[in-house]
Amino acid sequence: MILFSRSYVLVSLLTTAPCSAFHPAFSGVKKIHTVSTPLVANTLKSIGAAKNRLQPLRMGFFDMLTGGDPELISPEKALPGRQQKMANIDGYKNYITGKDLQEVPDGFEVAVFANGCFWGSEKGIWRLPEGIHSTAVGYCAGFSPNPTYEEACSGRTGHTEGVRVVFDPSKVSFVDILRWFWEAHDPCSGMGQGNDRGTQYRSGFYYYNEEQKELIEASKAAYETQLGKAITTEIAAAEDYDQYGGLWYFGEVYHQQYLAKPGARPYCSAQPQGVALAPFEEWAPEGLVEKYKPTLPEAFWKKHAPQKGCSVVNSPNEPIRVGEW
Repeated sequence: MILFSRSYVLVSLLTTAPCSAFHPAFSGVKKIHTVSTPLVANTLKSIGAAKNRLQPLRMGFFDMLTGGDPELISPEKALPGRQQKMANIDGYKNYITGKDLQEVPDGFEVAVFANGCFWGSEKGIWRLPEGIHSTAVGYCAGFSPNPTYEEACSGRTGHTEGVRVVFDPSKVSFVDILRWFWEAHDPCSGMGQGNDRGTQYRSGFYYYNEEQKELIEASKAAYETQLGKAITTEIAAAEDYDQYGGLWYFGEVYHQQYLAKPGARPYCSAQPQGVALAPFEEWAPEGLVEKYKPTLPEAFWKKHAPQKGCSVVNSPNEPIRVGEW
């Protein structure tokens, strides 16, 4: 009973630690410390403030005891957000491609998805051989305009950590991005991924047109059959979030292409299942086979597909060269 009481106090104190205690630090970026009590500060220091061990503490205490998932906050209870957009995003160039993070050239398309900690999720996509104009990390599918990292981490905005991809469909098919999404995480894990638990780590794919919707839903049905368990991935229209200011908000600059920057900590919570999505022809919606046929050959996937253990964090930062398979 004494042990239980002490554990309860420790967990209670840790759950009050602001998210900035988990901020990454790398060259050129000031590390932020806002822990408010000596006990919490010493505790975080003693365990290295390791994100993968502290993330479960963001769940409610009784959720941890019972193994339950936290619930998505309702729009009326979400934080109010703000009018101001994220600082320093205007004019920011993607660290890998050198392209403006916000621009969408004529003829290019956008895909937005979430599949766990956004650092590794983004890296997998920027490494695709061709057609990726830019990638960005941010907060999507929530109810509070222009959230900060701390707010999204609190679970009080409804957002999930996401990736925005601007791509040239003549060089990389939406289906290839979709396949990477499914294979790069565990889509059956509810409100979290690996040790990262909370609504801000839920799996989701958000469509901008009916064809994207058909492809997402058809691939989900196929992959669910292959995995043999229910997929919990959220599928919704981007326009559903217009009433909350929009689907997507860019994350802080220090999060953008984080894993490619000097001093980055190679962390990724995603849990790839090691199961390849069935061939496109087996699940493709009628009428979309030719338009969306994959651009990446099977040889690419045999060599570069996501592996169990989130292998992408230790992969080279440079995009895979065409034919390097």
